[in-house]
Amino acid sequence: MEAVHFGAGNIGRGFIGALLHEAGYSVTFVDVNDELIQALKKREKYTVHIASDKQTSFEVTGVDGLNSQTEETEVLEALQKADAITTAVGTATLPMIAPIIAKGLTSRVDNNHVNVIACENAIRATSMLREEIFTHLTEGEKRIITHNVGFADAAVDRIVPSVASDDVLEVTVEPFFEWIVEKPSLAGDIQLGEATLVDDLAPYLERKLFTVNSGHAAAAYRGYRAGKERILDAMADTEIETHVRKILEETSIFLIENYGFNVEAHEAYVEKIMERFKNPYLQDTVVRVGRGPIRKLGEKDRIVRPAKAFAEKGKEAKYLIMTIIDALHFYADGDAESEKLKKMVQTEGELSAFLHFSGLSAEHPLAQQVKAKL
Repeated sequence: MEAVHFGAGNIGRGFIGALLHEAGYSVTFVDVNDELIQALKKREKYTVHIASDKQTSFEVTGVDGLNSQTEETEVLEALQKADAITTAVGTATLPMIAPIIAKGLTSRVDNNHVNVIACENAIRATSMLREEIFTHLTEGEKRIITHNVGFADAAVDRIVPSVASDDVLEVTVEPFFEWIVEKPSLAGDIQLGEATLVDDLAPYLERKLFTVNSGHAAAAYRGYRAGKERILDAMADTEIETHVRKILEETSIFLIENYGFNVEAHEAYVEKIMERFKNPYLQDTVVRVGRGPIRKLGEKDRIVRPAKAFAEKGKEAKYLIMTIIDALHFYADGDAESEKLKKMVQTEGELSAFLHFSGLSAEHPLAQQVKAKL
């Protein structure tokens, strides 16, 4: 089986690429980072380290690399033969890779099924990619692709920290992972190894977003303001650990009310997430986790959406509101979103910046709650 994976970064190699390899795929990575691509071409393998007390490692073999900027013909050839096409590039990059995927799908000469799965830290990322791909197709091409191509949304969860190494391909990951794929959208008989196939992805997407991502962001933003370097340092601080736990109590109320999760099972899930944040073998920094604060302050994202739901019911999510304010003070050197947010906070004030980036009106009850805390 052949897989083409867009994004040869740490998540692509350490998470999705590794799982595809274990499922029996030969994986071709596509990226614009020529150093990574040349290393993949030359060595055809890389090492994945598991960050745990056992400190185990394994090799991902039989891999290849292609530069999408200079090897378009080769990328198209790989797409023509692929059984699976996956991504881990960030949602902002999906429109940039859509044209070549569209061209690759329309150039397939057989009627064999192929599945496209965007493995991004966002809700319904594959649906986003499908929309972008379809803007490059004729009506006739859309009909053919709809028949032969599956576009399956997925929820992905694995912490892959940035770890300094002399080996450009070496990557470290936490032991825990979830790759949950919406089964009804898959085409044909596809093998995805340790992926979990479900009929309805929505509860899993939101459980992850409003537990893992909400908690991680809260630890990063509160940790940043407290002068902590790593998530581990932040979680070792009793005040911050309590703060994160309170955040997850608020998001748990939101999730249980919306999806009817079993209370005891969800509490156990929350405890598992808290332990992951405290993993002493993950040297993850608050700056890395906190990057992209504008996206994370979006109306439908990890902090604002549950806080908004509380406010619209006449309640206040005290700790989520504190995280909103913490996020407004976050800055990471070299992070474009941090630069933009910092500039607007300095020139127009915290409330104006929050309203602008969240998309809420000044009259919204959450906006009023945030204003009262500033």
